Amino acid sequence: MRWRSLVIGLVVLRLSVSCVLWLAFGLGPNLSLGFNFHLNFNLHKLDLLFREETPTESSKGSSWSQRIHGPKYEETAATCAKAGEEPPKKKKSSYLRLFDGSEDEYARRYSSFPDALKSKMKEMAREMFYFGYDNYMKYAFPEDELNPIDCKGRGPDALNPSNININDVLGNYSLTLIDTLDTLLVLGNVSEFQRAVKLVIETVSFDKDSTVQVFEANIRILGSLISAHILLTDPKQPFGKVNFEGYENELLHLAHDLAVRLLPAFEHTDTGIPYPRVNLKTGVPPDSINETCTAGAGSLLVEFGILSRLIGDSTFEWVARRAVRALWRLRSNETGLLGNVINIQTGQWVGKQSGLGAGMDSFYEYLLKSYILFGEEEDNQMFQAAYESIQNHLRRGRDLCNEGEGDPPLYVNVNMNSGEIINTWIDSLQAFFPGLQVLNGDVDNAICLHAFYYAIWKRFGALPERYNWQLQAPDVHFYPLRPELVESTYLLYQLFDENNPLHKSGHKYIFTTEGHIVPIDKRFREKQWDDLFPCEEGTPSETESNNPSHPSNTSNCNRIPVEQRFALPLKSVYMKQIDHMVGLF
Repeated sequence: MRWRSLVIGLVVLRLSVSCVLWLAFGLGPNLSLGFNFHLNFNLHKLDLLFREETPTESSKGSSWSQRIHGPKYEETAATCAKAGEEPPKKKKSSYLRLFDGSEDEYARRYSSFPDALKSKMKEMAREMFYFGYDNYMKYAFPEDELNPIDCKGRGPDALNPSNININDVLGNYSLTLIDTLDTLLVLGNVSEFQRAVKLVIETVSFDKDSTVQVFEANIRILGSLISAHILLTDPKQPFGKVNFEGYENELLHLAHDLAVRLLPAFEHTDTGIPYPRVNLKTGVPPDSINETCTAGAGSLLVEFGILSRLIGDSTFEWVARRAVRALWRLRSNETGLLGNVINIQTGQWVGKQSGLGAGMDSFYEYLLKSYILFGEEEDNQMFQAAYESIQNHLRRGRDLCNEGEGDPPLYVNVNMNSGEIINTWIDSLQAFFPGLQVLNGDVDNAICLHAFYYAIWKRFGALPERYNWQLQAPDVHFYPLRPELVESTYLLYQLFDENNPLHKSGHKYIFTTEGHIVPIDKRFREKQWDDLFPCEEGTPSETESNNPSHPSNTSNCNRIPVEQRFALPLKSVYMKQIDHMVGLF
């Protein structure tokens, strides 16, 4: 009888295990069962169970999960059809029906922003700024930044020149003080702004034996000096009486001096694309590499262009615009996309990944923002052509953000020539793109992409530096306080500080990629020189007409249907779908 008991026991054990596996993989929610792994009822499984597979000639309408995993497995009927009979049709059923009834939950959570909460969060932001600023001034000034571990100042790592994480940014020029000048005015602290400006004038010099990254010096130092000078000398004084007696354009002179020291990076390159690094005293180092990223070389036009138009010297705008045109001419003939790393001498792409994140992001950003500031039609035409290529080759998911069925929109990394996905991660720098879509009038797509990044933020409490959308997990586990998602949130909603002069002064402002504010001013659309930028082969000419299918840079209000203006920006069913996509439930 022992063998009979043993057999019965094995049968019961197998049935029990099968039942557990069926519950976990088939119907159950996320379960850990005490092990070091979790079982996810993921979006791809929902595709397999609930979506109707409709064969098409093109994969354009396919989900990104299908493009990664290939065609879905064909299901076979339980019984064979008789000869001449049509097989039974499967009942169409969308996985979106699983989320029915969730509208109230999301409406309660996201449909309003109480004034009391808004005021509390605004004060928290103010306190966080002063916690950093006050401690820098107390423990670190005049060095570049505060080392929070040792609670003392830090500058370039002179003992280890290869430590580019530090040396690319820190130049021994009071970086933090300069970088926060315009922020002090946004916070309404006129007296500290004036004190900080005087400290910069009295203590900062760029005649330093420091090798810095051209891109970082441009966006952090040059951009801040220009921004502070413009706000200081604005005759309307929208941020209060911020000018003071005795100011003689010293910030502008410092900006000019720094830009001159960056100019050697543009010399002796066969393409016009600048070297990535320059020594502020001696020029390009003799051992400088010939490779640079697209964003680093192509994101100088805003700051260099404003400087040129403020001082009436075309040199700075000319070299920055020449670099942008050189990169543009080297884009792929097949897709219109650019790679992320290029050799400045040969023009060969060293990195052929095309995406919206690291190495690419601000190149696209500055094409559109340069057009908004300077009104050069060439910039707009390049951006619109690039945006079309991005939509055609990087975007996955359903056609519309707020309508229809299918996966939520997602922008992936692809090979610049074939458009094929080359990895399954995205990085936190990509979160700038919803804000850029707002500036371009594509608010619908901006809402969906912003919701995706916000869902990741909700899950982890911050944006991982790199997130694997297939595994629903971070690939790089740190968050260096990046501001991209914040800017996109601001540009989408602007409900945070209605009484700030930034919103009520009658001026319109735009952010540089480092978050410095510059007004959209008609004087930046006027050149004090003849046109020194003739179009070269491969760049759009001013006589070319815009593609009418692209949204123009006009008011976005009429692009939002009336029924969506006073409701959730994204339907609850889609918000919950995105939350599920990143593993929130």
